[in-house]
Amino acid sequence: MNDIPISEQIIEDLKESIGVKTPGSASIREIVQLVNRIEKRTGIKFIRMEMGVPGLPSPWLGVEAEINALKDGISAIYPNITGIAPLKKETSRFIKLFLNVDVNPDGCIPTVGSLMGAMISFLVANRNDRTKEGTLFIDPGFPVHKQQVKMLGHDYYSFDIYDYRGSRLSKKIESYFKTGKISSLLYSNPNNPTWICLTEEELSVIGELSSKYDVIVIEDLAYFGMDFRKDYSNPGKPPYQPSIANYTDDYVLLISSSKIFSYAGQRIGMMAISDHLFNRSYPDLLRYYSSDKYGHSAVFGALYGLSAGVTHSAQFGLAALLKAVNDGTYKYREDVKEYGEKARIMKKLFTSNGFRIEYDKDLDEPIADGFYFTISYQGFTGKKLIEELLYYGISAISLDIAGSGRQGLRACVSQVPASQYNELEVRLRKFHEDHSMMKK
Repeated sequence: MNDIPISEQIIEDLKESIGVKTPGSASIREIVQLVNRIEKRTGIKFIRMEMGVPGLPSPWLGVEAEINALKDGISAIYPNITGIAPLKKETSRFIKLFLNVDVNPDGCIPTVGSLMGAMISFLVANRNDRTKEGTLFIDPGFPVHKQQVKMLGHDYYSFDIYDYRGSRLSKKIESYFKTGKISSLLYSNPNNPTWICLTEEELSVIGELSSKYDVIVIEDLAYFGMDFRKDYSNPGKPPYQPSIANYTDDYVLLISSSKIFSYAGQRIGMMAISDHLFNRSYPDLLRYYSSDKYGHSAVFGALYGLSAGVTHSAQFGLAALLKAVNDGTYKYREDVKEYGEKARIMKKLFTSNGFRIEYDKDLDEPIADGFYFTISYQGFTGKKLIEELLYYGISAISLDIAGSGRQGLRACVSQVPASQYNELEVRLRKFHEDHSMMKK
């Protein structure tokens, strides 16, 4: 702590050496690289809040299933590109038991993380109608999704949802849809980075407008059931995880194993395409793929062009995890609700030292405690705040890169152990002392 604030010269030298001139505009992975270098140079352990890496061990039953599959020799065999049968079956069951929605196992496709599922969706949903231009993002959101559409040369539109909740949402979305340029819509629920959770009423509005204007909805469920204000973890019993699947026919669900199962290292997620969309014909898809069917184009066109399938053993691991959850023998929520407790404690440390929770309300309720929260400090833009906090051994990412219209940072709780809470408090107090004096 005696070396905090960290020398400006050290940070400037390291920024230059890795080509990160402005940390406030840097990607998540660039911030990770910069902080790694600062830690190595100074020996100071940072409070790491920049990357959404699970902070819990993977459940043993998934690991054991992978080990057994490897012992059986599956590493020598290409996996079926559409996924192994047990995984497809258990994914379909999972969607029925926890969303109360029917999706045929044929439409449940393993992907190399749900981020690949998004890429596949853009490659097909944004090419099914030559008169349309691209994706509408409900922001703030995961920055890499926009990077994906940029890489593909697609146009995109976006708006910050915070001022358009409830009854105001319909008019805002329709203002984009009625241009006729939108082919797909993407959002996360719960939201990364704000932890806003869309209500059934809001999802109903999105579904109605998407059906009216023939827009495919891509619902990112990376934090499935992690709105801890309600218990969505009881198979086949309400309440169910809110989903667009109840309100429109043409949708894609992106289900990640990284957070709910702490299975991030195996890079496996599931892309679930609705039955109606999977079998739907789009003549314009023939410009790129051998079939005009959405499902065929997604699997044997886009997915096949990106990967010859997801790691064979990882599919067995995820299948085992899903089966245990579906059978009620493993309650994943009991493990991950620790994140909510972390958020409660860390938010208090920040607000007690001059910070505020930037996205503080979920409609009329205080924002839930979960995997992420947002912070701001008077007099600082988000970009300036992230740079200043680096001197105090604290890292996060700017809300600017998440498409936010507000000034502040996204903080992830997962990599901050309880053993660092005291150090976080000391550094925040020092930051507040130094900068409250500057205000005077």
